[in-house]
Amino acid sequence: MEINGIAHVMLTVSDFDACRPFYQKLLAFLGLRPVIDTDGMLYCVGGRTAVGIVRAEDRWREARFAQLRVGLHHVCFRARERADVDRLGEFLVSIGAKIVHPPEDGPWAPGYYSVLFEDPDGIRLEMNHVPGKGLFETPHA
Repeated sequence: MEINGIAHVMLTVSDFDACRPFYQKLLAFLGLRPVIDTDGMLYCVGGRTAVGIVRAEDRWREARFAQLRVGLHHVCFRARERADVDRLGEFLVSIGAKIVHPPEDGPWAPGYYSVLFEDPDGIRLEMNHVPGKGLFETPHA
């Protein structure tokens, strides 16, 4: 068996009121459209991908994302073209997003190019482009 990608990623956010407009703008820019948009959940679908955010329980509202704590490290969207990474970088600047690393080449695969940024809760997000199939071309062991 071989899976067909990841169906969706759900992120729990402590500051839903700040994160919701951020993700509404970001996900729309990436071509995802909302299919659920309520007071406590935003769920968007597009590009064979779904991303959602949900409001944290009251007891976790003061918590902030910690990248090296158990759980999620970061989410990386895959761009179709290298120029898409640059376009996203410009868009992030226009909405005042915190950019950790502007578009840059990386050592993780031949031609790897990415931008790394954070949502209002500090959750790390990335968009990368790797020419061709990148490491996905690697034959199964």
